[in-house]
Amino acid sequence: MFNGRVGSLLGEGALKANVGETVRLYVGNGGPNLASAFHVIGEIFDAVYREGGLGREPNRNIQTTLIPPGGAAIVEFRVEVPGRYLLVDHSLFRALEKGALGSLEVTGPDAPEIFRVMTPR
Repeated sequence: MFNGRVGSLLGEGALKANVGETVRLYVGNGGPNLASAFHVIGEIFDAVYREGGLGREPNRNIQTTLIPPGGAAIVEFRVEVPGRYLLVDHSLFRALEKGALGSLEVTGPDAPEIFRVMTPR
């Protein structure tokens, strides 16, 4: 779950950002026993501060970061395309069974040079 409640980052509770902004997420794993493979579907993290350590150089260009039980990570990425980005634990059964699913709603102008929807002819 996010923010201590199932569904807290869905619908009206979704996180919001505008195209061109940098998003920073502080992600903790309350555990108590399982690691989390945190990922934002549709994004690559520009910076990952493992174990929440801002005092050292971050890892760069990471797709999924492993967060141990009782641990944390800080992730940053710049949103360049509008849309809905899902926040998940890549142990995807947790999205449905445990509520480990959130949403980031990004608004702003389309960027077809980066992403465009392909339609069948």
